[in-house]
Amino acid sequence: MQGEPDAAEHYVPLRAELIGLAYRMTGSLATAEDIVQDVFLRWQGAERSSIAVPRAWLLKATARLSLDHLKSARHRREIYVGPWLPEPVLESRDPPQQAAHERAQDLSVAFLLALQRLSPAERAVFILHDLFETPFAEIAGLLGRAEAACRKLASRARARLGDATPRHRVTSAEAERIARAFLTATQTGDETVLRELLTEDAVLHTDGGGIRLAALNPIEGADRIVRFFVGLARRRDEGITALLHLGLVNTLPGYVTLEPDGLPQSTALEIRDGRIAAIYVVRNPEKLAAVQARLRA
Repeated sequence: MQGEPDAAEHYVPLRAELIGLAYRMTGSLATAEDIVQDVFLRWQGAERSSIAVPRAWLLKATARLSLDHLKSARHRREIYVGPWLPEPVLESRDPPQQAAHERAQDLSVAFLLALQRLSPAERAVFILHDLFETPFAEIAGLLGRAEAACRKLASRARARLGDATPRHRVTSAEAERIARAFLTATQTGDETVLRELLTEDAVLHTDGGGIRLAALNPIEGADRIVRFFVGLARRRDEGITALLHLGLVNTLPGYVTLEPDGLPQSTALEIRDGRIAAIYVVRNPEKLAAVQARLRA
């Protein structure tokens, strides 16, 4: 439309932020990118000259489409085989890390899992207001609720989230040391090293999505986790596990390996007082496509 600014003028600088919002809402980078592309198409067709605050319009459109996705995905999530983990994201300057107003912990697996336990409305209000600084009045218009109701949703979300972000920071050298040691110990079945690395109350989450073998429930306690990995090492077929990436996975120390079956696997480690308190392993190939493509680039 004549006189309107080019659609990309406002969209391009905000794309990373929009992907960051959609990723936190859905837990899937691929879905987030699809949603943001749809938002751009809608933005192209909008009467942009009449939109006073493009960022607010784009954020609300992204949140609305994310909510629509969550409604359609509810049944798939209910019948998901085994533990569900968010799609892994490696350390990079690309979205969703690049998003403005981001705290590093917002991408940790524990925090993303905690977000998934909120209702869609609670999640939308919390993310938009607390992470992306959207006024409650604007969120109320998006959700079709009173501003006071949105404030209550945010308060309820904060209470349910508690402190879901990792509180124990580790240096990059310590993170690499622990990740390398854990990878080697799991591959060789070194029971002694595994026990030294794990906290007594450690928890292992494995997501195969019903496509690849994985534990159907979280494995709790160091003893059970050690037995699990020692058993895997003993049954391991003659094949090579290649290290594809060693670094941050969802802001946590971790790595990506190419397993003997020819498919990638990501592992993220939550560290507490120098030991591993939680292990998040994603084996579902549908969630690793973006990671594999990036590592091949």
